[in-house]
Amino acid sequence: MPPPKIVEYADLDFSKPVHGIEEIRLINPQRLEMEQLTAIVTVDPENRTVVGYKDVGHDEFWVNGHMPDFPLMPGVVLCECAAQLGGYYARKYETLGGDFIGFGGMNNVRFRRPVYPGDRLVLLVKLTRLRKGRRAEFQFQGWVNDQLVFNGEMIGVPITQAPETDDSDDA
Repeated sequence: MPPPKIVEYADLDFSKPVHGIEEIRLINPQRLEMEQLTAIVTVDPENRTVVGYKDVGHDEFWVNGHMPDFPLMPGVVLCECAAQLGGYYARKYETLGGDFIGFGGMNNVRFRRPVYPGDRLVLLVKLTRLRKGRRAEFQFQGWVNDQLVFNGEMIGVPITQAPETDDSDDA
């Protein structure tokens, strides 16, 4: 039996997201083919939840090569979508620090139904545990047409960009 929804999203207005792609770009570093969010519909810091979505296009980088003539969204890309939404929450609400949020791990991930180009993937993420400055643990779910397509748990960790060093030989 699938788990209950992290957030009951049926009454949310998806036509009026609270953050669009430009606002997401102010927080998340991913660009071009690695941008995996379309919009953020709601953020609830009190309940530590965030709802967003990805409109899956017919021109995604994986469409031609992942099951040619029958494109399925790769599981790793589904996980990246959830990670970007969790990372957005962690960066926006400064729960971890660091320059970036990286994957620390994933547990109990289940893929339940395929996701295809043309689908709207609704993403639900909840912060379940925080070790400030060290790691954030999240539950996540992805839904298409009110059917659960994947879910699991993930860990986000802060990543600090190493300062550039001059390796040139001046001698």
